[in-house]
Formats: sequence, C-alpha cells, structure tokens
Amino acid sequence: MRRLVIALCCATLAALSGTVPASATGAGHRLGGVFPPLKQNLVAYYDFEHPATGGVERDQGRSHTDINLINGAPRVRDGFRHAVQLGQVGTVTGNDDWKAGIYAQTGLQSLHAFNATREATVMGWFKMTGTNPSPNTVTPNPTDLYNAIGLAGVLTGDSDGHAVRALLEIIDVNGELKVVALGRRIDGGASQTFAASLPWQEILPQNEWVFLAATYNYDTGKMVLYRDGRPLDGFYTVTGDPWLLTGDPEPDVTTASDPRGIKIGGSFPQNTVERNPCNCRMDELMFYNRSLTPNEVWLQYLWARL
Repeated sequence: MRRLVIALCCATLAALSGTVPASATGAGHRLGGVFPPLKQNLVAYYDFEHPATGGVERDQGRSHTDINLINGAPRVRDGFRHAVQLGQVGTVTGNDDWKAGIYAQTGLQSLHAFNATREATVMGWFKMTGTNPSPNTVTPNPTDLYNAIGLAGVLTGDSDGHAVRALLEIIDVNGELKVVALGRRIDGGASQTFAASLPWQEILPQNEWVFLAATYNYDTGKMVLYRDGRPLDGFYTVTGDPWLLTGDPEPDVTTASDPRGIKIGGSFPQNTVERNPCNCRMDELMFYNRSLTPNEVWLQYLWARL
C-alpha cells in the first residue's frame, strides 16, 4: 500500500510540472524512513532506532558516521517511533546539556561527500518540548538568554565545533528569532542566512512534530526552507556576495576539506562548551550532498507520514 500511494503521488506531481501541492498536515510523523529514490545521495541518516554501546547512534546512511548522544541524551518513545530528547540540563556554567553529534579535529573522511560539494540538504523532524531559547550559561548575567536554538548541521573543515557548512537553526535576525538555513561555502569565510518570514513559534509550535528541510546550492547561492514539505517564504539576511560566487573558477563549490563533524541540538559536539541548546526532540535526521528539489522534499515528507 505504501508503495502504491507513493507511486500515485509521483504521477500526480509529474503532472503538476514541478509545482508543490498546497495541502498537507503537520500532525506528526508515523513510519519514517527514506524515500527510496533519494538514498543514493543520503550521506548520513539517524532514526534513533539503532543504538550502539556507549551512547552511540548508528548512521543508517552510506557514510557510516555514527554519532554520540552526549551527556546521556536519551532515546524516548514518541508515538510509533523513538526520538532523541535534547535540551539544557543545568543553568550554570558546565558541560551537561543533552545534545548529539561527532567531532574530529582532523576532519571526518566518512563525510568526504561534503568536501568540495556543489550542493547539500539538511532535513528532519523536530518537536519543541520545553522553553526556548535557554538561559545563557557562558555569560555572567543570570537573565541572559542564548540568541539561537541549535537544530542540526554539518560543520566546516576548520570548525571549532560551532562554524558550519550547512545548518538548520533558529537564530536572532534583526532582533527577532527566525527559523533559518545557514550556509558557508568557504572555510573561515562569511556565511549567508535565509530566514523564514513567519514567527518561529508558528513554524515550530510547542509539542507538535514538524518536518523541516533546508537546501543549499553553493554554485548559485540559492537556499530554500521547507516546512512539512512546502517551501517557506523568506529572505536573505546578508547583502552582496558573502560566498564569493562572482568570477572564475566555475562551478563554485565548498572548500575541499572534510567536515569536522555533525552537530545536533547545540554546538560543540566535542562537549567542551555549551552553546544554543534546543529543548526539543528530533528524529529522522538526514544529510544529503545534493540540493533536493521541491518535489523530492514533498515526497520525502509523504513517505515518512504513511
């Protein structure tokens, strides 16, 4: 039945000549899984159904980049599936936040697909379960809050555990928190941010599973945000040419360096500093080395909900 439904969806979308259907519901994910035609570009995939010893989650993508569930971040049963529970644990300086990821100072060869890549996609299911943003534990002001809520991203090849090549995040934009796709083409260079116009609480309501995706084209500079399979209206926050796309050589790709890792639910997956925790659950996190089309994002959303 699942295959039949997807086949019918594919035929319908083809007839629509690239447009994305306007009707969808964000009530939550069900079976999960990867839409089969997308698997060849799926570099890393975490469904939190494949634990290993020592608080490790096995990668179900082709890179076999297993991640750590840091500080005991638990897998929790949520509906039909397990998810990872993330969040701030203590409100004083320390390194006890629940987050996930992996970090290697010399870069991870398993993530070589993001070395000199022309495109990328980050996507997953997210459910806000607590108050966000969290108190800032790295400043002396007890009333200070972090200016961002970390979701999921791929680090650059020179990252200290914070700088990213491709990231889904909620961050301050002109004094207001926004859901964003943040990308950086050149290690150590400037980033560009595409911010959703809607208030972040409308995009990610409390206690509701939402499917978010961000696509990155490092050659054209185009980024797209999606919620529950549909593109979100938004705007670029940096004027000019932050990715230095003008001029030769072409095409433009990211720095030829292997990423130093993946961060999930906050920065510094080596667990040396706390930054931007997300009081939330995540599931079905996927990292592609291609910018998925609107139809592909829509079909992945449908596939997970069947």
